[in-house]
Amino acid sequence: MEFTLITLLNGVSYGLLLFMLSAGLTLIFSMMGVLNFAHASFYMLGAYFAYAISTTLGFWPALFIAPLAVGVIGAVVERYGLRPVHKYGHIPELLFTFGLSYVLVELVQLVWGRAAVPYAIPKALSGHLFTLYTTTFPAYRGFMMLIALLMLAAIYLMLTRTRIGLVIQAALTHPDMVEALGHNVPRVFMLVFGGGCALAGLAGVIGGNAFVTEPGMAAAVGSIIFVVVVVGGMGSLAGALLASLLIGVVQTFAVALDYSLLDLFGKIGTVLGPDTFGYPVLKLTISQVAPIMPYMLLVLILIFRPRGLLGTREG
Repeated sequence: MEFTLITLLNGVSYGLLLFMLSAGLTLIFSMMGVLNFAHASFYMLGAYFAYAISTTLGFWPALFIAPLAVGVIGAVVERYGLRPVHKYGHIPELLFTFGLSYVLVELVQLVWGRAAVPYAIPKALSGHLFTLYTTTFPAYRGFMMLIALLMLAAIYLMLTRTRIGLVIQAALTHPDMVEALGHNVPRVFMLVFGGGCALAGLAGVIGGNAFVTEPGMAAAVGSIIFVVVVVGGMGSLAGALLASLLIGVVQTFAVALDYSLLDLFGKIGTVLGPDTFGYPVLKLTISQVAPIMPYMLLVLILIFRPRGLLGTREG
């Protein structure tokens, strides 16, 4: 019971971090139809900006300033980068964001170097939140979960209870009508793209010190973000939340399980040796295949439910 509950909590906290990462990408795609390949790079920028700010002002100012700075950069990218190529179709947009991801990584390496930076968890959150049986749960993981839930509530309230949220939703399906009513649709697009990048930056502030802040962090999470978005359903925030939690919990449990098919056959009295056909595969443990489980899930979703778990829009 102790193992199950602690692993479940760790999986949920990891899943909520994935949701923080994928929420901005989902908003950008649902609003603009743009798959931002540089999204993970904005996550990286958020972590590095938070590190730079926290060394002088502390972690708490960095928690607010870094995402705003990343959001401003995202808005500038949309205005002077994506908007001019938008008229040429989605392929130039994809190529632009793909190239931008490499540019941002190189800029980070020029400024902060190739090695990891010492972006540490703040002392106020370095302790334990509670003890379950004999295992302690870190306070910072609880903080990560709280920030993710607050972000989810803020996005929901903004989209459903505010004027700008109603304009955003209307511009999604009827941009010409929204523009006829006097709203600047291109500016709305710029704000949405900047806001999505700011959410990625917030995830970087929270996740950078929980894991590691180094130039390869964007590549480490870049593919998993797209898995979450596709599995949940392109453009669906609820789907992104469901997929994030599902992948986070499944992968966390898988990493902690050191069992293989050989163990299963052994329990039923069948002894298999090195000469058995497929022995190298049979001896693989669940923890060894854990990294590819999200991609296996992606393949199954694309085969049996291409729209994703809760998707309503074709990718």
